[in-house]
Amino acid sequence: MSLIRTFAQLSAVSLVVIAVQSGGCEQRSEPTKPATSGQAKPDDHAHDAGDGHGTSPPGSSSESHGGDAHGPTTELGDQTADGFVIKASRDGDVTPGKDAPVDVWVSGGSAKVVAVRFWIGTRDAKGSVRAKAELEKDNWHTHAEVPNPLPPDSMLWVEVESDGDKKTVVGFDLKL
Repeated sequence: MSLIRTFAQLSAVSLVVIAVQSGGCEQRSEPTKPATSGQAKPDDHAHDAGDGHGTSPPGSSSESHGGDAHGPTTELGDQTADGFVIKASRDGDVTPGKDAPVDVWVSGGSAKVVAVRFWIGTRDAKGSVRAKAELEKDNWHTHAEVPNPLPPDSMLWVEVESDGDKKTVVGFDLKL
């Protein structure tokens, strides 16, 4: 009987030691960060979609971003392509090596828009990162990376992908 009691006590002590060792440390591994493949960059916004963006039309004063103003809004104009009317604006300065907050409104067209991507640079996106925008209230928003160095004659390029993988691309003068 004493052998069983001793074994039970050792087992209980072992379980307590294991529990203390595994539960007493708050050390956690860092989550794996996605590689930058030239496609989309994750949105590191500190707010829910629709909060603080897209609530004013392009050309309005700067919007607040959790207390961090992006800077004055610059309306980049609108274009019509493949039945879509595409309107764009950016907030703040365009600085090589930084990002630029961009908003795009897409209306019209008979096809359903499934994705909108932005990049700053040349039409072929060489040296640029295409960023997939998120749909907010009535606009698409993301922060487009600005290449460093910024190629001459760089523009904001907007790619609208609709049903059937049809892609419409338009470019806007950055109005630097």
